[in-house]
Amino acid sequence: MKTNIFERIPSGFFNLLSGGSDNVNNAGCLLEIYSQYDLEVSYRISRKQLRDAVALYISENNLHFSEEESDEKSTDAANNIIRKFSDPECGWLTEEIDDATYEKYIVMTEPGVALCEFLINLEKPEKVEYSAYIYNIYNTLTNSDQWKSDPYACAVKTVYNNAKALAKSLKRLSTFIRKRIEEITKETSLETLTDHLMEYCDGDFIREYARLTKQHNIHMYRSFIRKKLDEIVNNPKVHELIIQGCAIEENLSEDEAGETVADMVENTKVFLNEDYDRIMRDIKHKINMHIHIAVGRIRFIRNSGKDAQGNVEQVLKILRKSIDEGNLLDDLSEDMMKLFRIDKYEFIDKESLWSPRCSGTIKKSITLDTETLTQKEKDEALAEIEREAFNPYSKKRMKLYLENVFGSEDIIDSSRLPMSSKEELLSDISAVAYCEDIGFEVSPGEGYIECDNMILRRFSLKRKNNP
Repeated sequence: MKTNIFERIPSGFFNLLSGGSDNVNNAGCLLEIYSQYDLEVSYRISRKQLRDAVALYISENNLHFSEEESDEKSTDAANNIIRKFSDPECGWLTEEIDDATYEKYIVMTEPGVALCEFLINLEKPEKVEYSAYIYNIYNTLTNSDQWKSDPYACAVKTVYNNAKALAKSLKRLSTFIRKRIEEITKETSLETLTDHLMEYCDGDFIREYARLTKQHNIHMYRSFIRKKLDEIVNNPKVHELIIQGCAIEENLSEDEAGETVADMVENTKVFLNEDYDRIMRDIKHKINMHIHIAVGRIRFIRNSGKDAQGNVEQVLKILRKSIDEGNLLDDLSEDMMKLFRIDKYEFIDKESLWSPRCSGTIKKSITLDTETLTQKEKDEALAEIEREAFNPYSKKRMKLYLENVFGSEDIIDSSRLPMSSKEELLSDISAVAYCEDIGFEVSPGEGYIECDNMILRRFSLKRKNNP
């Protein structure tokens, strides 16, 4: 049975942060109190020391609370704050008396610490290094000495928790991108939109995402992780230790522990094999959408005349329209009319533009000495031109290449293509690039092929108009 969260916290735990005139001040004082414990060995500090710190914070930020008198000192306000936070109905702090010195100490409760961490994370979310989760999984399974004494807690559960944490982080990332897309569509200034786009491209997110998709790509470790997990679970002695460890750690029977371990291993493998690719495809799609929307907004703003050039064009259009309607002529004086001569240039268009021609006149014939090439020099020059013009990956050659590979077949998988060298891999890539123009169709597949330090996604080719 799940525990009700409201059975573990006081009834008024959230009251001081709910609607009211003091909720912002209360939150600020709570976070200031939380910061005072940074240099302490525990969440326990002298009441006097904490009161002075809160009083200084109230004074520096010129805070006023609805309950206090206008002439109340900051130390009195700090005492009231500590008293409110220590009230059992609130439960953020608790007061203790030292057994040796009889000095009063203020202790931050466990729910109070959790609330502060939550508020800090809301204000400034912690940056996540996504590839660290993959490294943790890989390193855990690689170093068997670290987990052989307790393979459940130190191997299976650790790998499962890291995979789950990576999944949550990537889902938050996907949600964050959607939020950024919604924000960018509200931009109305070309300068701010351009700055936003440049900040986005130069930001930490792009670097973290690039590491996840390039240097620390999961496809480099996935097969090893899957193989190691199977080895651990399928080893009878290790499997028995895992079941025992799970039963003790999670307080389960052996049968329940066996089902729990099987679910953890299966969920980890499903995430690595399927869910990860699905989430990453969604992230990539949203990134592309973000960039396209940003570029589209920039073009729209430029066309709508939000930049300097557009402003000039809009002014000219308004003047032209006003002249046609006669409004401008009625409102402007003769002196002002001299400034606007647009009505005199109504027949000018692009075809009216003329470029001066400065063709030279030949006054005296000049004879130049020319060198006659020998037949050998002509052949060498021709061979050099042909050599420079030769393209081993041309559309015509790729058609012949695929026809030769297909033979009499109508469909082949990428695993059937020759990939023993870099040249063959480039031929395969060129053939796929030209396939639509040379009578073939390509369909992406699942997984990747590694060849000569290059990774290529699996695919299949078939002739067009073929079922």
